[in-house]
Amino acid sequence: MGRIATAAGSLVLLLLATACGGSEDEGAAAKSSPTNVSATAAGVVAPAKVEVIADLTGCKVKIRTDADELREGVCHTEKGDYLITTFPQEKYKLTWLDAAAVYGGKYLVGTRWVVSAKPALLEQLRPRLGGRIQQLRGVGPTPAPTTS
Repeated sequence: MGRIATAAGSLVLLLLATACGGSEDEGAAAKSSPTNVSATAAGVVAPAKVEVIADLTGCKVKIRTDADELREGVCHTEKGDYLITTFPQEKYKLTWLDAAAVYGGKYLVGTRWVVSAKPALLEQLRPRLGGRIQQLRGVGPTPAPTTS
């Protein structure tokens, strides 16, 4: 019976690995980012739920948005506060990032999830969650050149 359980476990792992494969675009983005960490190496089966990500970061999350396009949860910890957003499809995450680009800032971005926090906290969370830190450019006036 031990061999059957081992074989069944191996089959489940193989199916999970196959089912979690990303698109070619995601693979290209992962290869082009030297700061990218595999979510599976960090122990996350992506796409993760808000609660799973919160648990990995040591937070008891409070869900503030539960919609068809996204779920958001807020974490308050001693290290700082952060927002975890998950998406049912990658296209919703990309739309969210486009909208967030207006505000600028850095975000920890994974497969169908984003963590919003201060940059120093993102660096601390990244080894636990995987993903990559992405800088978004804000919209607004740029400082005028100074004359010297």
